Amino acid sequence: MKRKAGKKIAKKKGSFVPSLLIMSGIVIIAFLVLIISIDLYIGSQFNQYIYSDINQVPNRKIALVLGTSKYVNHSEKTYYNAYYAYRVKATAKLYQAGKIDGILVSGDNSTQFYDEPSQMTQDLIELGVPSQYINQDYAGFRTLDSIVRAKKVFGLEDYIIVSQTFHCQRALYIAQSKGQNPIAFSASDVQSFAGIKTRLREVLARFKAFLDCKILKTSPKFLGESETINYRR
Repeated sequence: MKRKAGKKIAKKKGSFVPSLLIMSGIVIIAFLVLIISIDLYIGSQFNQYIYSDINQVPNRKIALVLGTSKYVNHSEKTYYNAYYAYRVKATAKLYQAGKIDGILVSGDNSTQFYDEPSQMTQDLIELGVPSQYINQDYAGFRTLDSIVRAKKVFGLEDYIIVSQTFHCQRALYIAQSKGQNPIAFSASDVQSFAGIKTRLREVLARFKAFLDCKILKTSPKFLGESETINYRR
């Protein structure tokens, strides 16, 4: 009788491992389904607020340009970042078409050697935008920071977000989660292998945005006092 009991106990212990693997598999699948569902939701629910034709864009006082690096490093080489170039050109196009009267460039300025807002300002000036109508947000360390600060620090209500379509979708999701109602103007996208890698990263970025807005209630790294926006009148 003792031997049989010993065999039964061993059998129960042995069945624990397959059960654990099955449960782990279910959790992983559920997690992947959640990530994909969030990606699809953000990618489909906000397109009605995104414009690609300059003639159809409603007029707004200010455009918020979401920052990125002007240059990227790959395989020990430095390349011009097409995402950056297209955003700056799209913004200048809005101004020159009379769709906006001022610009807020928001990006990372975490060190004295890295300054996205100043770089965007310089390039916009070279494209013909008057410097006095370009405003800088030096604490736009990520999209959530840029969107929240646009309203809480710079007082923007009705404005135009400028970035690539996939990024505009996430920015609009964050904005609406924070009680804002901006529209967006999509800069040209990058059709290359780099574009595919960026799109894959965007899936995780959207999941992070969901966590920040709905679960963690994340705040920007810095807020500070209110600042005045300059624009042509």
